[in-house]
Amino acid sequence: MDSMTLFIASLAVSCIGALASVLLIKSDNAAKTAGCLIGAVAAVLSFVAGIQAVLGDVTSVDTIVFFPFAHFQLLLNQLSGLFVALISVLAFAGSIYGLNYFDEYPGKKGRAGFFFNTFVASMMLVITADNVFWFLVAFELMSLTSYFLVVIEENENSIHGGWLYFVIAHVGFVLIMASFLTMTNFAGGSFAFADFRATQFSPAVASVCFVLAFFGFGAKAGIIPLHGWLPKAHPEAPSNVSALMSGGMIKIGIFGILKVGLDLLSASGVQVWWGLMVMVFGAISSVLGVAFALQEHDIKRLLAYHSVENIGIILLGVGASMAAMALNSVGIAVLALMAALYHTFNHAMFKGELFLGAGALLYSTGTRNMEKMGGLFRRMPATAICFLIGALAISAIPPFNGFVSEWFTYQSLFNAAMQGDKAVMIVAVFAAVALAITGALAVTCFVKAYGVSFASAPRSEAAANAKEVPAPMVFAQGLLAAVCIVLGIGAPVIAPVLVDVAASVLHPYGGVFAAEGMELMNQYSGAATSTPAIAIALVVLVGLACGFRKLKTVGKVQKSQPWACGYAPNEHMPVVATTFASEVSWFMQPLYTLRDRCTAVCWSIAHFFQKLTGVAEAVESVPDKVLVDAPHKGVEKLADLATKLEGGNYSIYICYIVAALVVFLVLAVQMG
Repeated sequence: MDSMTLFIASLAVSCIGALASVLLIKSDNAAKTAGCLIGAVAAVLSFVAGIQAVLGDVTSVDTIVFFPFAHFQLLLNQLSGLFVALISVLAFAGSIYGLNYFDEYPGKKGRAGFFFNTFVASMMLVITADNVFWFLVAFELMSLTSYFLVVIEENENSIHGGWLYFVIAHVGFVLIMASFLTMTNFAGGSFAFADFRATQFSPAVASVCFVLAFFGFGAKAGIIPLHGWLPKAHPEAPSNVSALMSGGMIKIGIFGILKVGLDLLSASGVQVWWGLMVMVFGAISSVLGVAFALQEHDIKRLLAYHSVENIGIILLGVGASMAAMALNSVGIAVLALMAALYHTFNHAMFKGELFLGAGALLYSTGTRNMEKMGGLFRRMPATAICFLIGALAISAIPPFNGFVSEWFTYQSLFNAAMQGDKAVMIVAVFAAVALAITGALAVTCFVKAYGVSFASAPRSEAAANAKEVPAPMVFAQGLLAAVCIVLGIGAPVIAPVLVDVAASVLHPYGGVFAAEGMELMNQYSGAATSTPAIAIALVVLVGLACGFRKLKTVGKVQKSQPWACGYAPNEHMPVVATTFASEVSWFMQPLYTLRDRCTAVCWSIAHFFQKLTGVAEAVESVPDKVLVDAPHKGVEKLADLATKLEGGNYSIYICYIVAALVVFLVLAVQMG
């Protein structure tokens, strides 16, 4: 069965899952179970379809549905197949996780199942749509379904977060639509992406289209300064939805930037300054994202800011690839894009796992505040181990997957800096320094997050009474943690596949890209493709250390308090999130002030749109009053008059008859 057949089957199954959730909505548990299990089946089908496409089974669909001017066109190529596979893994894990986690939303489980399945299907359609009309329809459906999932709790925080997300998402939508319609105008009025690829736009038109698309998709990806909705919306959504939004949906922003810059505008050629702009925004987003995360005590808000950070890291690779292509450095372009795609998949996996872990903590303790946790390793060992793997991966510690993609990103930036163009050299070096700072702060942040949450002693009664989450939730976390390990240790096999994907994206520019990219990757892969050896060495070292410790303590029982710099530790001296990051927070205070001002601007925009909504509601009622209310009142008056005329008095009815006879006789005489 070809990849497109499997993909369409997965869409059909997702629709069945959404419909089942609605039909069974009166039975909350049945609706939840049906939605989650059918959603898991759809995810398996789409994953197989995506992997087949990545391996070369490129297929398409072109048919007329409802609108002759907008053919229903789908394209499942290597790039879209990679993103389909990425979202499928998260959707499968989220569906299994939801079997228990959706119990936290009594009376809303059927609604959650409907919107979850529709959300997944809409993301799949966005990735594969090869037509402006259907792309925008699917994009809007994706935004709406995710909005309803964000506000599902219907409390003040979720509604405020959802509203901010709704506004910024639609600002981005308008920019994307403007970009596509501009291309449509210069492509002879065609809505087909294939015609965009064949049209050579002027440099000015191509630049306008790219900038509009970059900021439009950047709003969905959460780049700074369009990131304000992430720390507001992600924490309020159910945790498996947060995993899907952070791991999957914001990657569609990356997909859109790649699709416009390197695919739809391929005949026009990429320009150097596009890549420089992308790298600058990537560097700023990566450093500020992790800096803002350091100050957070809400574990889901912390993870949301780390999404901003990692989107920035991905953009460093994308920007380096664009700049290298403009300078005809094919090998570096392929290597940089491969690094970006690798980190895109990696981030989806470890961020998805971390959000599921945060949801497990919330499920067991009832709080997202790390200050009220502590001592959870012994009470929730499976969650603790999975969360540790995710924390090591996002901190780029070898041999986990985050290390591999960041290593390739470093190599692509260093090589881009040596291409002779001074502007590229300055920006690439700046980006490499930003990536180094980001890595150091990320390690600090996750030492804080993991240590404060899982180590030390419980700092609340809820933490002291916490228990491990149910098996489906543990399985979902374990699945993503295992994928993080496989993507790290399997780098020697996975990286060449991603080189082919990157080369397929850049191929329209000409040349045998895969061979040059592979040659450069082999030259600079170094430690990145030595992860199996690193993993074996770590296992051996840990085994030896444990064995030595056991031999050393045989027959001895050691009882002593830990060293606390001369102080006697007690329950009043716990390591908490506030004190752990206090020095960094003090140093970064100007950045936090800037963040608060940017957030205030975002809220002012949201309030502006809210006022516009109020004006629209007031204006909307004017036609109703003139065209509906006035005639309605007239009819009511006539009815009142008729009621008075027909009062039930037979004497009056006889008078009516006599009067009618007189009138008819007079008329008859006149006519005669």
